[in-house]
Amino acid sequence: MASMRDIKRRKGSIQSTQQITKAMKLVSTVKLQRARASAENSKAYFNCMYQTVNRILKRVGSLQHRYLQSGGSGKKAVVVISSNRGLAGGYNSNIVKLVTRHEGWNKEDILIYAVGRKGKDAFVREGYEVRLDMSDVVEEPAYPDAMLLCNELLKAYADGEVGEIYLAYTSFKNTVSHIPTLLKLLPVEQEIQSEEEPEVPMNFEAEDEEALEMIIPKYVTSLIYGGLMEAVASENGARMQAMDNATSNAEEMISDLTLKYNRARQGSITQELTEIIAGAEAIS
Repeated sequence: MASMRDIKRRKGSIQSTQQITKAMKLVSTVKLQRARASAENSKAYFNCMYQTVNRILKRVGSLQHRYLQSGGSGKKAVVVISSNRGLAGGYNSNIVKLVTRHEGWNKEDILIYAVGRKGKDAFVREGYEVRLDMSDVVEEPAYPDAMLLCNELLKAYADGEVGEIYLAYTSFKNTVSHIPTLLKLLPVEQEIQSEEEPEVPMNFEAEDEEALEMIIPKYVTSLIYGGLMEAVASENGARMQAMDNATSNAEEMISDLTLKYNRARQGSITQELTEIIAGAEAIS
């Protein structure tokens, strides 16, 4: 059985850790409120852009365009949005597993565009090729950052280095629900038009190809930016939840150690009294 000194030292250590987890929970809560507002504000544009582009593609019919057809390369560019810091539960590991365990994908065919050091480091350990590291972007995402990343991806796609582009991020549903999501950016997949939906012709002021050349880059940039905003909100929500669980676990451990300390103290006092009484009886 541990001595009273060991129990007291252990209890003090856990109390110090609990103070840290409480502070981190408060910081994550404040950051979450700000990130959630930004994610909710951008989500409407995110969804509208996705639906609009698909609606346009259904109207143009069988248009031959490089953004609608797989490139000559068999490689896939995957934008992976993780975090720069840990202590967020399974937030980072879940997004890494989403890519590494995807059915039908080979490690040699994947090029990682990392946004977040935790994800980048994990893929390096797994032996994946990290083509680009933009980890600083995840601290305070901005639309120009998404545009810069989009330009790098479109250049690789146009040069034939990659044939498909994907976005791996964590979708923010609410404070406790964060869903790892893999979204295909290019080539754009055209949804099948329902027979009940009327065929309404769509006229472009420019030619079809020219219009898509302008729309698709904005479409990809918008999806990347929306993914960044949702990922930041998810990260802070996951960290807040993890720190809350850690604080609760520390409280249970402190209660258990307090009980053990009181029992050890009571046993020590009882032993001392027994020795005193035995000594007094021996003298008399």
